[in-house]
Amino acid sequence: MSFFKITLMRSAIGLPEKTQGVLKALGLRKRMRTVYYPVTPDVAGQIMKVKELVAVSEVDRALSVQEQRQLRKPDTGYYIEKAMPR
Repeated sequence: MSFFKITLMRSAIGLPEKTQGVLKALGLRKRMRTVYYPVTPDVAGQIMKVKELVAVSEVDRALSVQEQRQLRKPDTGYYIEKAMPR
């Protein structure tokens, strides 16, 4: 089963109530927030209503919050091979 990965890229401030309602129904309240939905015609229709505000990609599985956090975490730049004796 595939999923839509939907990320809110632009703010909905100043847009009509109908557009803001679609974003709220999708669960997108803050910029750069990502949600996953199964690929269905209903969700595709909602995405088309706000296509200028969101970035959409199709993925094989939905990631958990911990997995998303791990992907965003930058590389430390160093590795500890052996601890120093104290």
